[in-house]
Amino acid sequence: MKKKKWTLYSVAVAAVTVVVVTAYSQENVKSVQDSAFKTKMRPNAVFLHDEHNEKAEIDDCGTCHHVYKDGVKVEDETSEDMECSECHKINGDPVPLVTKYHLRCKGCHEEKKAGPVMCGECHVR
Repeated sequence: MKKKKWTLYSVAVAAVTVVVVTAYSQENVKSVQDSAFKTKMRPNAVFLHDEHNEKAEIDDCGTCHHVYKDGVKVEDETSEDMECSECHKINGDPVPLVTKYHLRCKGCHEEKKAGPVMCGECHVR
């Protein structure tokens, strides 16, 4: 009986590990997610990472996954393995973090005159 429980426990741990590793793999990203958003006002923004970057001709990960030190962007350094909220703290109010996402994503779309800019275009119900 103990062996069966141990095997079941091992399989569960392996499954969780696969899910976590897959969730943080940029190639498999299907939506913008951040654990800082406990309650969501809208569904996660649909985002196919590789398709987006290929279509937008983005080769430098630092274009989106930037790192700043003392207010200056650090060249050749990225934050790919981090959630935005790790640097952009919300301190109980999610609006500043939402604004950061919108400035980064929607702002680029407006600047390039390409990509979705209306709420329902990204946050598909």
